[in-house]
Amino acid sequence: MFNFASKSVLVTGGTSGIGRAVAQAFVKAGANVIAAGLPGAETSEDGFRYERLDVRDIEAVQRVIATIPTLDVLVNAAGMIRRDDEFDIDVFEQVIDVNLTGTMRLCAAARPHLQKTRGCIVNIASLLSFFGGARVPAYSASKGGIAQLTRSLALAWASEGIRVNAVAPGWIATPLTQALQDDPARSAGLLTRTPFGRWGLPEEVAGPVLFLCSDAASFMTGAIVPVDGGYSAA
Repeated sequence: MFNFASKSVLVTGGTSGIGRAVAQAFVKAGANVIAAGLPGAETSEDGFRYERLDVRDIEAVQRVIATIPTLDVLVNAAGMIRRDDEFDIDVFEQVIDVNLTGTMRLCAAARPHLQKTRGCIVNIASLLSFFGGARVPAYSASKGGIAQLTRSLALAWASEGIRVNAVAPGWIATPLTQALQDDPARSAGLLTRTPFGRWGLPEEVAGPVLFLCSDAASFMTGAIVPVDGGYSAA
């Protein structure tokens, strides 16, 4: 549906879940894709270049950015969740560092490249950007922060031609939600609230990401787009 031939794309968290689906979708659309993250399910058939990256390490972030001659698109999909353990302050800080501060590290490091190409950023927010999460205070806080960071950078960098948007996935079948998928009672409760009545697929998040990075979204910045099967409308 979209043509990204000759475009250079960096996807953090690109070795599993939503990030990997996004990286694969950009490859299919003709882009030159770098998938950065911890070792995951990547294979040679994926068609992207793999770079090991811990987004908490600013030197590693800068090293990866330095290997990219030009950059048109940055997708920040790296994330972690630690259900019930996030009330421990050390775990809380770790989740914030990965999900929120890690995203800002990448945005700041990529900014000079994106200025030159008048490129764009898509951050991965969450339904928990809008709702509380009783078992995941750090994850919820980090995703609320992602929404506000997205809006703030969109305002700050609009004059540089950089568009900054986010998608807010609902209940997507990924390794991050596997525990919920495996809990019949919890899964049933979530799907009852979801009008489509099923778990979403990572590929169904990738499509809106590509749209936000395409010329079709050239007048969109600061948007937080729910991809949730209607959950937030129910």
